[in-house]
Amino acid sequence: MTRLKIAVIVGSAHQASLNRLLALALTRLASHEMEFDWVSIHDLPLFDQDRLDHGFPDAAERLKEQIRRAHGLLILTPEHNRSISAMLKNAIDWASRPFGASVWAGKPAAIAGASYGRIGTAAAQQHLRAVLGCLDVAVMGQPEAFIHLVPGLITPEGDVTNDDTRIFLQGYMDKFERWVRRLTDTTDITP
Repeated sequence: MTRLKIAVIVGSAHQASLNRLLALALTRLASHEMEFDWVSIHDLPLFDQDRLDHGFPDAAERLKEQIRRAHGLLILTPEHNRSISAMLKNAIDWASRPFGASVWAGKPAAIAGASYGRIGTAAAQQHLRAVLGCLDVAVMGQPEAFIHLVPGLITPEGDVTNDDTRIFLQGYMDKFERWVRRLTDTTDITP
């Protein structure tokens, strides 16, 4: 069985980000048949169509290449004013350009998010689903992961301390692996 290459995109640059912590927990709960490539998006310049006239930025080229090489995408979004972060939207815009050369199309994805609020990042995830749908990303429908991250639920090392939450997140990653395998021809991705 081919190991799946998964691009992990966290929509926050904050090192102590709740979503970075959730991403770490999810990757630790995944099967050994998945390998993870953490995509940095904090160094992308602000998208501006005029920049394309002067060449594609190196950071945007790196982003596109990491997505291109991936069998699937694991996207973690914070919630900023009931939507996704500007940094995440900026990365989405860069990887969809230039027109006709988007690397998003056809990629299977799972989205999740954590916050201190009881509804997690539900509103942001709905916006993200709409944006990704426009780009032809196949987002896993169920289960949805709106994580109310209380202090101590996930250790700094990525261990989940609550059995019910760990079982849920393990099931989420198992379903994500099946989703990617179902939708991806693993022979057409370059190493």
